[in-house]
Amino acid sequence: MLSDKMEKALNGQINEELYSSYLYLAMAAWFESENLPGCAAWMQAQAREENGHALKFFKYINERRGRVTLQAIKEPTKEWKSPLAAFEASLNHEQHITGCINDLMNLALAEKDHATAALLQWYVNEQVEEEANVDSIVQKLKMAEK
Repeated sequence: MLSDKMEKALNGQINEELYSSYLYLAMAAWFESENLPGCAAWMQAQAREENGHALKFFKYINERRGRVTLQAIKEPTKEWKSPLAAFEASLNHEQHITGCINDLMNLALAEKDHATAALLQWYVNEQVEEEANVDSIVQKLKMAEK
């Protein structure tokens, strides 16, 4: 069973992951409006992946006999100055999510909740990949501006 504190924190992370999906859909919509369908497709794929991350937490909470409690998802930004600005915002957001995952891991370790720590290790590794992927695009766009 999950502690109340861990359950609440994991439910908060579901909200973070769903916001991530929502943010990437907003970016996809903006890229479509700017006639950049390749960038839009990339963001749509990211949105699906983030939704999957939320569902993984959803399933885990239920497996541990916890209660999933969904929260309102805040409205994402809708406009960016440039494709580079959008991808930089994506990188900043992924860095925020990395911090959230690290905070969850610290909580799991403090509570000696090894099952949750094992789940979170997957997310720790995933965030390394997420940041590297978007940073690669940011670096390429910066080179293109020169």
